[in-house]
Amino acid sequence: MSFQQGLSGLNVSSKNLDVIGNNIANANTFGSKGSRAEFADVYAAALGGTGISQVGIGVRLATVAQQFTQGNITTTDNSMDLAINGGGFFQMTDGRNPVTYSRNGQFKVDSEGFIVNNGGLKLLGYAADAGGTIQPGQAVPLQLPTGGIEPHASTEIAMEFNLDSRLATTDTAAPGAPRIDFSNARTYNNATSVTVFDAKGQPVALTYYFQKAADDQWNVYITANGATIGGTADDPQPVETMSFTADGSTPTPDSITLDVPASTNAQGAITLPIPGIEIDIAGATQYGSAFSVTNLAQDGYSAGSLSSIAFDASGVITARYSNGQSKSAGQLELATFRNNQGLQPVGGNGWQRTYSSGDPVVGTPAQGNMGAIQAGALEESNVDLTGELVNMITAQRNYQANAQTIKTMDQVMQTLVNLR
Repeated sequence: MSFQQGLSGLNVSSKNLDVIGNNIANANTFGSKGSRAEFADVYAAALGGTGISQVGIGVRLATVAQQFTQGNITTTDNSMDLAINGGGFFQMTDGRNPVTYSRNGQFKVDSEGFIVNNGGLKLLGYAADAGGTIQPGQAVPLQLPTGGIEPHASTEIAMEFNLDSRLATTDTAAPGAPRIDFSNARTYNNATSVTVFDAKGQPVALTYYFQKAADDQWNVYITANGATIGGTADDPQPVETMSFTADGSTPTPDSITLDVPASTNAQGAITLPIPGIEIDIAGATQYGSAFSVTNLAQDGYSAGSLSSIAFDASGVITARYSNGQSKSAGQLELATFRNNQGLQPVGGNGWQRTYSSGDPVVGTPAQGNMGAIQAGALEESNVDLTGELVNMITAQRNYQANAQTIKTMDQVMQTLVNLR
């Protein structure tokens, strides 16, 4: 008589319990994928045998199959936490060993600015140049910028405003007298201001004064940090005179080129000249309604330091600076495999490619078969804890049943031995 069937049943039931126990142990491991034990029966090979009445000799563990189904995505308060909603794996390296692939997006920034996981492996992706342009190609360890962003001198100003056509003319100074007194609101109709920046990123306050010269005509005066542009301090002159069509819809000219001279700011520092600023006033109108400014923007900014980073769905890393500017600092690269089951688990929530898995197919998130990135979130383990507990009960009963067959075999053999 053979004890092999019962012994093989005990062996695979024990291994099944090992698999279930490992699943339960990793039920709270982010990015972990559950496994299941898959079995196959065993038959003795008999040359020339028909096999019609052949009895099996037990069972064996065919494989421990990983289940790469999507886990639930839970939100966190950490902007460095990333979840893949769909297919793909993060790629990470230590620079020496083969690339490790993972679904665990618990990332940090190390002392050198590299994005790393808890094991110190560096996240791979595309770097960005100094201007924030992504450089596709060979994936490299992503490193966040440590320096600030350089200042940019203003070159363009866009203005949209309405001048009230109902207002009286204020260009009424006597001959030889100054046409406008910036400290006297009766000598002009309206004013607004915008801050521009010189090559050092120093702010310069430009104030615009609009003085009605005649019907459909307006003088535009500008001061920089309080100093007049055009004319002299004692006799300011308009930098431009705007004319409007009869219906007030179109100004002439539609742009002003302004050279801002050096000036003294409120702290007593000397600002640099800002030559050739183009002021777009094509959107100006002169209607019978109150003065209003609907848009006032310029393209300059001061120097800024890195304040935060953000990831979008396509994996682009955006660096945000204290001056309100932002630029791309890199982009994640994901990898997929034709046969995920062929990946070799190496611990630390990671896998490595094998011949069975095939070579990785790489690409950016939210493109093709790649899932989208969700920042401030993590993918939970796909282990169904309730199902695993039920499977544990079943595996325990199977173990007990196989032990019972061995016990029965022993009793039958004892009976045969006692025959005399």
